[in-house]
Amino acid sequence: MKTNAARLLDSLGVKYSLRDYEVDPEDLSAESVAAKVGMPPEQVFKTLVARGDRTGVLMAVVPGNAELDLKALARLSGDRKVDTVPLKELQPLTGYVRGGCTAIGGKKDYPVYVDETLELFDEVAVSAGVRGTQLVLAPADYLRVTKAKLGPISRDKA
Repeated sequence: MKTNAARLLDSLGVKYSLRDYEVDPEDLSAESVAAKVGMPPEQVFKTLVARGDRTGVLMAVVPGNAELDLKALARLSGDRKVDTVPLKELQPLTGYVRGGCTAIGGKKDYPVYVDETLELFDEVAVSAGVRGTQLVLAPADYLRVTKAKLGPISRDKA
C-alpha cells in the first residue's frame, strides 16, 4: 500500500524502499520497529512533534536509540523553549497517529530538524506515515525532501 509519503517521493523521483512490519500496539518504540525491519536502532529515525515559543509547531527527527534533547532543539530552531506536543494534538496537527508520524507528505509543512547522526549512514528508515511501514532512503534525499536543518538534537536515553 502506498502512503502519501511514498506517493510524494514517487512524484519527486526519489529512490526508496518500503519495509512492512507487524505492529504491536503495546510497543511502538523505535527499537522494536528497528528489530522488525532488520536495521540497527540508530539507523531508524523517529519523528516527534514539538512546539517552540517562537517558531510554533515543528518536527524533530532523532535516532531510535536516543531521545530528543529539548534544549538543543530550542537552540537549533531559534526558540527559547520547546516542548513536545500532547499526544491528543498529534493527529489534528499532522494527520498522523503515534507510531506513524513522518515529516514527509504531512497535512502541513512544518519546519523539520534532524539529528546530525542521520548523515552517518548510507540509508535510514523513517515512518512511511502509517504504523507498520517504514520508508528506507538515502539521508541526503530525506533532508532535501523535508528541507530539514541538521544539528545535535539527540542524547543518549537516560
